[in-house]
Amino acid sequence: MSIQANPLPRRRLGRTELEVTCLGMGGAGLGRGEVTDDEAVEAVHRAIDAIDLGINYLDTSPLYGESERRVGLAFADSGWREKIYLATKTGTHPEWRGDYSAAGTRRSVENSLRLLNTDYLDFCLVHDPNSMDPVVAKGGALDELQRMREEGLIKFIGLGVRQHEFHKIAIETGVVDVILTYLDYTLLSQTANEWLLPFAAENDIGVINGSPIAMGLLSGIEPDVSAKSDHISDPEGEKAHQLWQWANDNNLNLLNLAIQFCFCQPRIAMSLTGSKNASEVEQNFAAATTPVPEDVWEQLAVLL
Repeated sequence: MSIQANPLPRRRLGRTELEVTCLGMGGAGLGRGEVTDDEAVEAVHRAIDAIDLGINYLDTSPLYGESERRVGLAFADSGWREKIYLATKTGTHPEWRGDYSAAGTRRSVENSLRLLNTDYLDFCLVHDPNSMDPVVAKGGALDELQRMREEGLIKFIGLGVRQHEFHKIAIETGVVDVILTYLDYTLLSQTANEWLLPFAAENDIGVINGSPIAMGLLSGIEPDVSAKSDHISDPEGEKAHQLWQWANDNNLNLLNLAIQFCFCQPRIAMSLTGSKNASEVEQNFAAATTPVPEDVWEQLAVLL
């Protein structure tokens, strides 16, 4: 069940036919907190340039503060943009949040293209709608993304949201190529496996797994359950602490286990981990590629 060492394995991302590294770079950390422009640029360059890392997918969003602008800075020098599959989102720009109309979608995408210093997106995902009605309606977000795809501004279309039923609706339109689910395939919860992953596979939809370390609870640092996100249930918080204690008692790195556990699900093409600097990029890469003994997986299975 252990993952091979360098380079990162690549997997087919559904009907896109792209081969993506099983570890992708999440961009939220690049835009929030005490991160400088230089640190963010260095993190992006470290992820995509070094032959021993070679991460080839970067996910960002207008929701992530300065992230898009800083990724754009990383692409300022010639050659960087072409080395990565770039994904951003629409519908959650702080000034136009919840606007899934055609005009709002185009405005958001055009703004992202400007900030990202690029003339095309490999992926654009509709982000966190409260209802799918305006997304799938005639003249809504999906219609406009299709037009922008025809114009060459976008290559592939997706949906990034927690609700599995929303993913089903999106897949049934026949428009989306990928889905981004989060917090539902981790060491704490595997609800995505109940029917969403099989349904996506049946329709040849690429699946991207967000937050494999459960918003930091599985990072290897003792989890502060009292400060956990509202997205994490109390039982999941308790399980996170139990897993940390077990890993600590057995001299194991919980971050390694959390990331590689997701790699062991073949219906997930890629899992995204956030990094705010080059050191964190390297830490996540090491966690993804350091072999885990088979007997450790057997012990872990009992705990899950």
